[in-house]
Amino acid sequence: PSAALTLLCGSAAAVVVWKWLGKRQIQKKMEEARRTRDEGVKKMAKAVQQFREQVSSVQKDAILSLPLLELTGRLQEGSLSPKTVLYTYLEKALEVTQQTNCLRHFIPECEEQLQEIQRQREKGLLYGIPVSIKDHIGHKGHLSTCGLVQCLGTLVQEDSVLVKVLKRQGAIPFAMTNVPQSLFNYDCSNPIFGQTLNPFNHQKSPGGSSGGEAALIAGGGSILGIGSDIGGSIRLPSSFCGLCGLKPTAERLSVWHIHLLNVDVCSRPTPVPCTLGPMARDVDSLALCMKALLCQDMFQLDPTVPPIPFNEEVYSSSAPLRVGYYDTDGYFPLPPCMRRVVWETRGALQAAGHQLVPFSPPRIPYVMTELFLKTFFADGGHAWLDVFTGDIVDPSLKSQVNCCKIPSLGKKLLALILKPLQFLLLLKLKNVATISTCRSVKEMWNHHHQIEAYRTEFIARWRELQLDVVLCPVLGPAFTTGYPGKLLTAISSTMLYNVLNFPAGVVPVSMVTEADEEELKLYQGWCDDPWDRTLKEAVAGAVGLPVAVQCVALPWREELCLRLMKEVETLSREK
Repeated sequence: PSAALTLLCGSAAAVVVWKWLGKRQIQKKMEEARRTRDEGVKKMAKAVQQFREQVSSVQKDAILSLPLLELTGRLQEGSLSPKTVLYTYLEKALEVTQQTNCLRHFIPECEEQLQEIQRQREKGLLYGIPVSIKDHIGHKGHLSTCGLVQCLGTLVQEDSVLVKVLKRQGAIPFAMTNVPQSLFNYDCSNPIFGQTLNPFNHQKSPGGSSGGEAALIAGGGSILGIGSDIGGSIRLPSSFCGLCGLKPTAERLSVWHIHLLNVDVCSRPTPVPCTLGPMARDVDSLALCMKALLCQDMFQLDPTVPPIPFNEEVYSSSAPLRVGYYDTDGYFPLPPCMRRVVWETRGALQAAGHQLVPFSPPRIPYVMTELFLKTFFADGGHAWLDVFTGDIVDPSLKSQVNCCKIPSLGKKLLALILKPLQFLLLLKLKNVATISTCRSVKEMWNHHHQIEAYRTEFIARWRELQLDVVLCPVLGPAFTTGYPGKLLTAISSTMLYNVLNFPAGVVPVSMVTEADEEELKLYQGWCDDPWDRTLKEAVAGAVGLPVAVQCVALPWREELCLRLMKEVETLSREK
């Protein structure tokens, strides 16, 4: 017995030591990644200082205040040099990341690209424009981490198609921005590089997963950024940070050499695809970016992208639009200020001569649980959990991870107990643990068919009302940090248009007022359930923060979506 006890104690001690060594190894990798980032920041700060010593007369604030269209004009005519603009934005980006922790890494090759654009025979549409890109958009010689330790060892071997096209259009990618761990969160925190903060209120999140982009652009450290969106990851940060952001139809822009959870997006066919899109301070910037990207270079480098150039005539049209609208999707009631701005924008559009038609999106609880979440958790979340192997789970994701760790039998029992309650207590099932899985290939095929059937139903309702576009709410205002992980299913307003694969964009139109904050105190959602109360806590204390609306068009009609966004932006600025 004593020998057995000694063996047992020795084995237990070995397991403890092995786990400690594993964690120590993870900590070393994270410390090394942070050290590399910090050294890059110091080098860039030194380069900026050297430039300042050589050229002391730069009107920094004047350059930073120029809208993208004016800045491109000044660069094209030669009254501003690309070098001056680049170093002005580098200096500002250093300042913004010091306050918000929005940068994952500077791209030192931006100085080589600066030389390269001056050798190009023709000036591209984005000649001399510094552009920031999200962490997982591949840039040669740099990491694509997704906030995961397992991704720290492999450098990207080739620029993504999107980065290649940006460079050919004269843009200068200069920074890669922070993301939440695994990208599957609309906060912006990971154990390697930490929490990114909202530049308008450091208690608040910038949103996610393109949160680093949003914080950098909103803080003034970038004039144009590229994010990605699979459930609202461009639109939610744009809403939280007061930016304009566009989620195009998937495949309108190339996703070749874009990594999602350390796997090439193109190797993971899914009925709810990831899409890339621009983020900026105004709608004209988004339109210019789309115009620049939708070029022959894009179509030749990625033959899977339909060769459809940007339609300037549709974007510039002044013909009245027939606009469907709704202020709630019937699933997750949004805070009063988000519904208020839909009604205000509806009134402004009507007064401007557009036709406004009430519209009701069908069966959102079904879409959220049976179509959207089931796509990503069809296996009960096992594939997602696998990405955390040999990693430390970020606190903002622990509730989601713990739900996925519940054994299959436990999930089935939980679903059986809770499903009847949604009818008795009007309780919406807003938990990953209650999602049913696909148990066979046949069930997976049926799931894909259900998504297609829903798209057909939605388009039929749209066409029945003869709509051009739709105006609707977006989740906001900015959540307090840590809350997005507790409310995954609050993203119903954005995820709908990922399931449908419709282009959708966000435009800031107002700010949270004292009256909004008072009205929030009376907010009860549908039935004052735990999720409604958590949402109320998440958005409290947001006076002065941006409030946005969402604009939507049918697939491949990005120009029409941008047209509505521009109209909304113009009317809100006049107001």
